[in-house]
Amino acid sequence: MKTENKRTIAFGVCLVLTFLSKSSFIYAQEKYVVSGSVTDEVTGETILGANVIVPQLNIGVITNEYGFYSLTLPAGTHRILISYLGYQTIAREITLSQNTKIDFTMAEEVNQLDEVIVEQNVEKNSVRTPQMSVNTLTSKSIKKIPAVLGEPDVIRSILLLPGVSNAGEGASGFNVRGGGADQNLILLDEAIVFNTSHLFGFFSVFNTDAIKDLKLYKGGIPARYGGRLSSVLDIYQREGNKKEFKMNGGIGVISSKLLLEGPIVKDRGSFLVAGRSSYAHLFLQAAGEETTASFYDLNTKLSYRLNDNNSLFLSGYFGRDNFEIGDSFVNTYGNSVANLRWNHLFSEKLFSNLSLIYSDYYYGLELDVRGFEWESHIINFNLKYDLKHYLSNKLTLDYGINNIYYRFRPGEIRPNSEDSGIVEEEFTNKYGNEFAAYIDAEHRVTDRLSLRYGLRWSYFNRLGQDEFNVYENDTPLIYNEAFQIYQGADPIGVESFDRSESLAEFNNFEPRAAVSYLLNDATSLKLSYNRMTQYLHLLSNTNSPTPLDVWTPSGPYIEPQILDQYAIGFYKDFANQEYSLEMEAFYKDIDNRIDYIDGADLIANEDIEQVILNGEARAYGLEVLLRKNRGRLNGWIAYTLSRSEQRTPGRTPNEPGINNGEWYRALFDRPHDLAVNASYKINDKWSLNGNFIYQTGIPTNLPIGQVEQLGLTVPIYGGRNESRLTDYHRLDLSATLTPRKNKNRKWQSEWVFGFYNIYNRRNAASYSFEENRETGQNEAIRTAIFGIVPAISYNFRF
Repeated sequence: MKTENKRTIAFGVCLVLTFLSKSSFIYAQEKYVVSGSVTDEVTGETILGANVIVPQLNIGVITNEYGFYSLTLPAGTHRILISYLGYQTIAREITLSQNTKIDFTMAEEVNQLDEVIVEQNVEKNSVRTPQMSVNTLTSKSIKKIPAVLGEPDVIRSILLLPGVSNAGEGASGFNVRGGGADQNLILLDEAIVFNTSHLFGFFSVFNTDAIKDLKLYKGGIPARYGGRLSSVLDIYQREGNKKEFKMNGGIGVISSKLLLEGPIVKDRGSFLVAGRSSYAHLFLQAAGEETTASFYDLNTKLSYRLNDNNSLFLSGYFGRDNFEIGDSFVNTYGNSVANLRWNHLFSEKLFSNLSLIYSDYYYGLELDVRGFEWESHIINFNLKYDLKHYLSNKLTLDYGINNIYYRFRPGEIRPNSEDSGIVEEEFTNKYGNEFAAYIDAEHRVTDRLSLRYGLRWSYFNRLGQDEFNVYENDTPLIYNEAFQIYQGADPIGVESFDRSESLAEFNNFEPRAAVSYLLNDATSLKLSYNRMTQYLHLLSNTNSPTPLDVWTPSGPYIEPQILDQYAIGFYKDFANQEYSLEMEAFYKDIDNRIDYIDGADLIANEDIEQVILNGEARAYGLEVLLRKNRGRLNGWIAYTLSRSEQRTPGRTPNEPGINNGEWYRALFDRPHDLAVNASYKINDKWSLNGNFIYQTGIPTNLPIGQVEQLGLTVPIYGGRNESRLTDYHRLDLSATLTPRKNKNRKWQSEWVFGFYNIYNRRNAASYSFEENRETGQNEAIRTAIFGIVPAISYNFRF
């Protein structure tokens, strides 16, 4: 027994020593970091969203917003694959014996007609990552989509995605998952854009030639974003060609554009200048029309790499719209933004970006009949510091801070002539400061399970102003039980506060979480939750934003809006990623959603607290997106089934609230929304593109009856938003001609022929009622904006 025990002990000791020796070897095996950037071979521009993968180890990463990547690998030789939509995949062997910096340059893919090989389609959700409810579009995809009057348009392109709609033709803004247009955070190179429209919604302010990439987050929103409830539209401008001077442009039916780009110092710095201008007003004036409309905008960007660890970027945008009715009415509005950014690499694993941002939204009005000029501004200064920390291949952290100072100038009225009789007056300016700090983690727990979790803390301080109304019992809106109507209360006093004082303070924790579970290599399930807080409010009772709308900050009488959103998704790739299916169900709950009492007057109203009530809103639905990702024919089918509702109960049992405190349809409720987009390449010379849209008509208020009183016909209305406009649908087609002689010369060109609403559907924008003089009966008159609209444009580059 003793001998046997000794043998057992000896065997155990040998086993432990063997295990320890192997473990020591494993843990002693050195690991090193390979990092760098991925750029375009021709232009030198960074590529964001490129895949950097080590297949043997089943690990990988995507490049960040500035084209940077970082991977930690064991010492030795590895095969790395770099892929991106529309580019040739790079396969390279590297040998690591120390931390190494490797920059990759990618060449555009030469498309074959029978099949376009795509390693990874950046425009579809990856089945592996926990990020869900996000859609990506490239500039190339946007330019393929037929658009009104032949001008490619960012906003009209995202309307083809599931869960996105708007109020119809000629409407600015967009609605995401049953949310208001004011609940979208729109960023151009990180700068906030308050109005996205040219010509009252016919065009957007974004020049597709100057855009590199855009992402629309509808849910599962990362913690670095905040300040709005429904979505984030994050748009990045191109940096400009670092290799050689280039120029491209286009001539359309009512507008033209031109872009210049080139190196400041070759391979080190670049510039980009892009401008657009409309000229339809010249034809209208020549035809003797008094009503004219025009726009212009300018995009600029400078980039310079100081050294391997530091880069500077300066970008800007300036745009203006002008609408005139003779000399009696002039309306001017537009955005101005500027952003100075500094990229710094602390180490191979820690990337940072510091941004100083200025944004100004301007609105001006001259009414000669009344003898006055009016202008207003929303000005903000934004300081952002964001860091991305690649702790390991399984854990990446994003963290940072953000501070925005707001100055709201609601309006300044001046006489435009000496005998106008108007007294110069400026409405009380409002001020606010919004601070936020966040941390976000992307964590690959196992090969099948991935998590994304984070927390954002936001703090809003409504700062002092020169005049602030004080009401009895802090109640600016009272209910008159005798007349059964809401009325604005009379202020009992006016107080003045220094800018350093605080009128109200709000702070909120905003958790974010998402999980992805891989069922197999081509199928996954995802869940997400996010809480968002919005401290700014758009004061508008129209279906879509207009330049007359006014923004106001939260304060003593206006609570911030708070959203909780839950989503579940199913994702699957078919036929070696030739097809992909994305299905998501969502539910949104919103507190403190503003609504307006019946008869509320919002224009030039300094005492807005006298016409608003706080309520709640909810939206829920199912989104389906089926994509065909490669081949001669590619595109997608998007369908959304959803509801969006609002409720504003009375503050006491004696008050009815709005709509008697019952749920009613939100203005942007569209139960059915179908969009089909397709592109077909016939040959090297011709390609066809088309899209079809069907949407349930938007809610509205139409009479349900009428009564005669004192010889007058008085309409009777039902509950709020009980009626709808007729359903909306249209078909757009375009054909692109690329001359074969392009191949061997520097001057490249193409012709684009298009038809918007090709079967001439007269979609209702609104209904008005008037009496038929022959029958004496009231009749509904439908107003439609567009029928069929042909377009032709010529694009060139060299």
